[in-house]
Amino acid sequence: MRLNYPIIFPLNQLTYVGEDDSEFFCQIHGRRFNALSSRYMLPADEEEVRRSELQHKTIQFLFNGKNYVGPIADILKPKEAQERCRILDLGTGGGFWAIDIADEFPSAEVIGVDLAPVQPREVPANCTFELCDLDQFYLPYPSEHFDVIHARFMHTGIENYPRFLHEIARMLRPGGLVILIEPDTEPIADEKSASHFIRSGQPSGMRGWFTLWETYRRCLRDKGIDVNIPPELSNLVASTGEFDKIVSQEGNIPIGFWPKDPVALSIGQLAWMNYDIMLPAMKPLFLSSGMRDWEAKKLIEEAHQDLYYPLVRASSRLHIVHAVKKANHP
Repeated sequence: MRLNYPIIFPLNQLTYVGEDDSEFFCQIHGRRFNALSSRYMLPADEEEVRRSELQHKTIQFLFNGKNYVGPIADILKPKEAQERCRILDLGTGGGFWAIDIADEFPSAEVIGVDLAPVQPREVPANCTFELCDLDQFYLPYPSEHFDVIHARFMHTGIENYPRFLHEIARMLRPGGLVILIEPDTEPIADEKSASHFIRSGQPSGMRGWFTLWETYRRCLRDKGIDVNIPPELSNLVASTGEFDKIVSQEGNIPIGFWPKDPVALSIGQLAWMNYDIMLPAMKPLFLSSGMRDWEAKKLIEEAHQDLYYPLVRASSRLHIVHAVKKANHP
């Protein structure tokens, strides 16, 4: 392990982080946020790093102890006379995935990119972290440079997600692997989505919970975010025309302590802790959208009530896609 958090490199909007990183943060309604993007409106503080770790552990349980899906091991297998394999982790958060992958594939170069310097300073020698606002038309990385690109839990910070996918395709070498994981923002109760309850007129049994997520989705739309990206993930990847072997999966994530299966119960407990932290983290977004303080407080309290004392089985859904970039043809 070594200290691996270098200084700012400002030439092409790719920013490296030094010892004093206070300039990369700002305060919004009492929480610390990144200073690079006003579109991504979840905090960048210790609580959010803890939530990033909970999400990472949830995915590991979902993937049976692994950190990925797809043929990543084959793609990163050492080949004669080939330069070092490169892995790019977009929206790295607390850096947990990048660090684990760097440990698992010590011969690969791993770069984790995020809006805020919240990652650890002590990292594997083959792992670095960089700051960059990924919500831009052109990303400051070379074409056909990476063997694997991983991006998860970040569509809520990207205005033009289809363009973002084209940039991923540009940065991947032919035969390279992309792994995308995005959560639905539509809540589920007893295996029925919010749209079902709206159509049927039946009560969801989680009025506060459903109202909060409806409000969150409206705030995201006001920020220019397409909240329908996650269920369309595989179609969007296919529409780039750049990928083969597109595999789409759904992960049903229980929330709380109701599952009987031990693995599902572990996932449910981690998801419950994740949302317990996330609900108050939404308050600055609500306030910035014009909601009064007492209204935001009441909205979050009623959602917390449904989380703490559920009358139905809450869950959420993850959309998981991996695909291989097509080979170049003369």
